Amino acid sequence: MTEPISAGQFHAADGVEDWRSLYHVVTAYFPTGSLRRGIALADRIGQVLGEADEQDVTIDLRHSGVTVSLRRRDADLARRISAAAAGLGLTADPAAVQVVNITLDALTGADVLPFWRAVLGYGQIGDDYLYDPARRGPGFGLQQMTAARPDRNRMHVDVAVPHDQAEARVAAALAAGGHLVSDEHAPRWWTLADPEGNEACIATWLAPRRT
Repeated sequence: MTEPISAGQFHAADGVEDWRSLYHVVTAYFPTGSLRRGIALADRIGQVLGEADEQDVTIDLRHSGVTVSLRRRDADLARRISAAAAGLGLTADPAAVQVVNITLDALTGADVLPFWRAVLGYGQIGDDYLYDPARRGPGFGLQQMTAARPDRNRMHVDVAVPHDQAEARVAAALAAGGHLVSDEHAPRWWTLADPEGNEACIATWLAPRRT
C-alpha cells in the first residue's frame, strides 16, 4: 500500500489528468453511452486491480457512464484505471465529478448525531460524520457552532467540485439568482445563498488565498 499523499502531490504526478480530488477521495468519470460499455469498463478495472486495491475503489455504474472513486490518493492505481478505460476507447470527463454532503450546524454534536444516524440508517466516522454504507446517498456532517445563530439556517449543502471548475460553478449560481455570503476561505470554499437565504458551499482542495 502506498503512503498517503496530499491532493497537491497527487495532482503533480504524471498521468492523472483524468482525476480530480474531492474532499478525501479522488474521482474520475468516464462517459460510456451505454450500460454494456460501462459493464465492460467495470470488468476491465476489476482485472487491473490488485487484491489490496479492491477495498479502496468504488465504482458507480450507470447507462451513461462510470464514476470511479479511490479512497486513497494512489497515482499508480489511478493511472492503471485510466489505461483500462483508454484501452476501451473511453475518454474521461473531469468536469463531471462532484461530491455532495449535507452539513448541520450543531451546538452539541454528541446529542444530535445519534438521531440523524438512526433516521438515515448511516454508519459513523469519527465524532461528526455519517455515511451511507451502500455509498449511494450524500454524506452528512456536523459543523460545530459556539453560539446559537437564529438569523441563519442551520443546515446547508456542501458541494465539492473539481478545482478547475469551482469559479465557473460559483458564477453560475450567482447568475441563477444566488448571492455571495462569504469568499473569505476561497478557493477552499465559497459560501453562497439562494434568494431566500438558504446556504450552500462550493468547495475544492485548494488552500485559501493569503491576504
